Amino acid sequence: MEANQATSKGSRTVVLVLRLLTFVFLLTALIILATNTATVETTDDYDKIKFQDFIAFRYMIATIVIGFAYNLLQTTISIYNIVTGNRLLSGDAGYLFDFYGDKVVSYLLATGAAAGLGVAKELHPFFTDQLELPLNKFFAMACASGSLLLLGFITTAISSVFSSYALPKKAPPSPCLELQPETGSRDYVAEFHKQLLH
Repeated sequence: MEANQATSKGSRTVVLVLRLLTFVFLLTALIILATNTATVETTDDYDKIKFQDFIAFRYMIATIVIGFAYNLLQTTISIYNIVTGNRLLSGDAGYLFDFYGDKVVSYLLATGAAAGLGVAKELHPFFTDQLELPLNKFFAMACASGSLLLLGFITTAISSVFSSYALPKKAPPSPCLELQPETGSRDYVAEFHKQLLH
């Protein structure tokens, strides 16, 4: 029993460390991208380029903000779990929230990183051939922000693995997953149809 509690406390600590790392990665990515600007000289004036000028960077910052808010909430919940030894969301709700929240947010972070890194990689050669130095720094900073977002995705995905392992141990099994007595195998389709018809 004590070994099981130590393992549980150890995994909660690992999850907290992962959430803190994600918090740092996303905060840094947000600051870098939000403050990233470049001033370029045009034929008759100076133009200031910001992340808002690119749809992919706007999507990237939206995913950072969503991931940051979710991670801030989860970090608070993790600290509460470790300090008190109790879950803030009791019953299955907490485990389901962790499971689905980690999955959705990790996919959002991955798509945000892909969009930001993709547009920076595609547009950097085009603009630097035309305008040179100011945009080199702009796209380098966008790539740095995208790389940090990618690291945030990785730490959230690892945290998602922990929530995946915790779910079957704590949540009740679905009736669809019960073993069929005559064959000893799981008949998902038959159980699903039975549930639909009743």
